[in-house]
Amino acid sequence: MENTFIPYEKALSILEEHKGEFPIESRNLEDCIGAYLAEDLLADRDFPPFDRVTMDGIAIVYGTFENGKRTFNIESVAAAGTPQLTLKDTQNCIEVMTGAIMPNGVDTVIRYEDLTIENNQATINLDSLNHKQNVHFKGIDIAQGTKIVNQGKKLSSAEINIAAAVGKASLLVKKMPKVVIFSTGDELVPVHQTPKLHQIRRSNIYGIQATLKEWGVLAKLEHLADNKEEMLATISVLLKEYDLFIFTGGVSKGKFDYLPDVLEELKVKKHFHKIQQRPGKPFWFGSNTEGKKIFALPGNPVSSFVCVYMYLQFWLQKSLGIEQEVLHVKLKNDVEFKPDLVYFLEATLESNPDGTLSAEAIKGNGSGDFANLVKTDGFLILPQNKSQFFANEVYPFVPYRTKW
Repeated sequence: MENTFIPYEKALSILEEHKGEFPIESRNLEDCIGAYLAEDLLADRDFPPFDRVTMDGIAIVYGTFENGKRTFNIESVAAAGTPQLTLKDTQNCIEVMTGAIMPNGVDTVIRYEDLTIENNQATINLDSLNHKQNVHFKGIDIAQGTKIVNQGKKLSSAEINIAAAVGKASLLVKKMPKVVIFSTGDELVPVHQTPKLHQIRRSNIYGIQATLKEWGVLAKLEHLADNKEEMLATISVLLKEYDLFIFTGGVSKGKFDYLPDVLEELKVKKHFHKIQQRPGKPFWFGSNTEGKKIFALPGNPVSSFVCVYMYLQFWLQKSLGIEQEVLHVKLKNDVEFKPDLVYFLEATLESNPDGTLSAEAIKGNGSGDFANLVKTDGFLILPQNKSQFFANEVYPFVPYRTKW
C-alpha cells in the first residue's frame, strides 16, 4: 500500500541494496587525511628492515661478558644512517647510537648510563646482562609482504605514517560523492537574518553539512521555496551536477509538501517513504536511473538528525565497504514508550569504573526540540514490540558526539 510504513530493519536492507559505487582516485599522501583507502597497504620490506639499536651505548659479544670481561676497547662508532660496521676483535666493542644498524659480530647493547668511558675504553658497571638486550630485531614487527592496513579504512595520522613508511607518495582513495543539501519551506530564512514571529532560521542544513564534513564528505547548501514549479526547475538542473541529494522538509502530508510529487515527475524512483519509528517517520529514499541518490528527511530538527545518523551514515558505510560497529550500552534509567515503533531516544553517554558504558535517556519536548541535542551524546535504539525498558538492560547506541 502507498501509505504503508516499513520496519526500521527493512529500511536498512533497502539502503544496502542501493548502496553507492564510489569511483577511485589517486591523491598525494599529504592530501589523504580523512579519506577512505581504496587499496591495501603492504610492507615493502621487513619492519624494522635491519637489527636496529634501541639505546645509545656500546655493542659487545655477550659471551665475553659471561666469561668475566668488563672493560672493552672501543674500535669504532656506529651512527644512525651509516653503513653496517663489523667488530674486528671479539674482546673489543663498538660504540653505537640509537637507530643504527647493529654491527656484525656483536649481539648485545649496553646503554651509556651503565658504563664508564675513559681513554677510549668502556667499562660495564653491571653484574648481569640480558643476551641480545636493547636490539630491535629485523622483521619482528612486520614481515615483508604483510598486509598492514586494509582498504576501506578511514585514514588517520597513524595510517598516513604507515603509508609513508612503505614508500607510498600517493594513495588510491574513494572519491566521495558530490553532495547538495536543501532546506525547504517559506518559513525559513538565512541564518544572518532576524526571523519574524512566523519564521525560523535555516539551521538543519548546517548541522547536516557539519556531520558530513566529519565523515569526509563536502556538501553545498541550497534552499527551495514552497513553489512546485521552482522546485522542479532547480532540482532538474542540479540532478545533472550532483550525486547525492539531501532534502530537509517537504515530505510529510502538508498542503505545501510538494517534494515527493516533484521527485516522481523527475523520474526519481521511490524505494520507501515512511518508517515505523519515532522520531523521523516520513523519511523518503529514492534514486534515478543515473544512480543519483535522494535522501528526503523530515523537516523537524531532531527527526532529520536521527535520519542522518541512522540511515545516511549506514548507507555511506555500506557504500564504502565498511562494516558498521554497533556500540551497546546499559540503560541507566527506566523508559516507557507505548507506540509500536522503534524509538530513537536521545541520551547521555557515561563511562563506568567497571569498564562498561551506560546511557541516561533524556527526553526532549518532541522532534522540534533541537536544543536537547546539545545536552545529549547520541541515540538509544529501543526496539519495537516492547513498551517498558528498564535500567541495566543493554541496547544499541549511536553516538553523534566524540567524548573520549
